[in-house]
Amino acid sequence: MDEMIDAIELPLFPLNTVLFPGQVLPLHIFEERYRLMVRRCLAEDVPFGVVLIKRGQEVATFDGDDAEPYSVGTVARIIESTHLTNGSMNIVTVGVERFRIRKLLHDQPYLRGEVISLPMADPEDDAAVQAAGVRVREQVDRYIELISDAAGLQIQIDETPTAAQQIGYLAAITMQIDNREKQELLGSQSVSQMLRRELALLSRENALLSWMSGSKEWPESAQFGFSGTLLPN
Repeated sequence: MDEMIDAIELPLFPLNTVLFPGQVLPLHIFEERYRLMVRRCLAEDVPFGVVLIKRGQEVATFDGDDAEPYSVGTVARIIESTHLTNGSMNIVTVGVERFRIRKLLHDQPYLRGEVISLPMADPEDDAAVQAAGVRVREQVDRYIELISDAAGLQIQIDETPTAAQQIGYLAAITMQIDNREKQELLGSQSVSQMLRRELALLSRENALLSWMSGSKEWPESAQFGFSGTLLPN
């Protein structure tokens, strides 16, 4: 999808998930209004927007109220789809680009929005940004090492991104942190802002993981792994 210069109207899928550009997100579509939305997207070969729920629930309530989303989301392109005998669907999507909602539209059974593209502010060739990207990548490597040791798994990333923005998205996808912190990263005004925040978060997470690894006191609720896969450009 080409970068949006002017506002466009986009179907929106509010979820308890933050999607980043380049991230693969599989979804099971069972609610009728979103089955309708996905069928239309497939028929017209158009994407939809994934937005984190700010208030409300993923599934419609009895009074039909829509969940209220955050204003920044990610365009999702459907790359695989399977129709099941009960009418539900399994789809695989990939995040394409960020957008900001200018206006919510309630003219369809599913939520739609008038949205504009939200590119990062600073250039990719900025030396300071590239240096920050290298530091974030080092901390991501350490995070993966600690998670691998804790879970007893061999976790590795096949293709290492080199562009600072892609490293930033990789860090955001990899970290198992609260969705509100992920949303903060997604809404960053610039790559440098995103990387600075990630360095702070990775420092916190790596210190905690190191302490827990040393004490061997892992909480029963601890979960390990990745919330998605970053596709190369």
